[in-house]
Amino acid sequence: MATVFEMIISGDIPSTKLYEDDSVLVILDINPVEKGHSLVISKTVYEDFTQCPSAQLSHMMEIAQRVALKLKAELKCDGTNILINNGKASGQEIPHLHIHVIPRYDNDGQSFGFSKKSYEGDEIKEYGKKLAL
Repeated sequence: MATVFEMIISGDIPSTKLYEDDSVLVILDINPVEKGHSLVISKTVYEDFTQCPSAQLSHMMEIAQRVALKLKAELKCDGTNILINNGKASGQEIPHLHIHVIPRYDNDGQSFGFSKKSYEGDEIKEYGKKLAL
């Protein structure tokens, strides 16, 4: 079964396109966090960030950067969130790689929603050893 993004890419579902090339489509999110919230979508289906070849991911980030600059120039936003939800536990709703570029404003009433945790004792060293590349 095709994802909603595949149907948008094929033209079966209408969208407001901001940019398109051979490998990427940029559209306005229909349920934006803030008006101008854009999605940079890979035309090739990668279920998540970890499955995407680095060259494609790099291109997607270049386009996300262009979108962020356009949002700042045209909407006069104070900042942007650049976000990839990777897997259901992170909030990914559609199993098709996409990057959110969200305009943000001082005092916009939005919050990111993470609570911070602390390491105990030598736990940070253990994580460091386990996760070192």
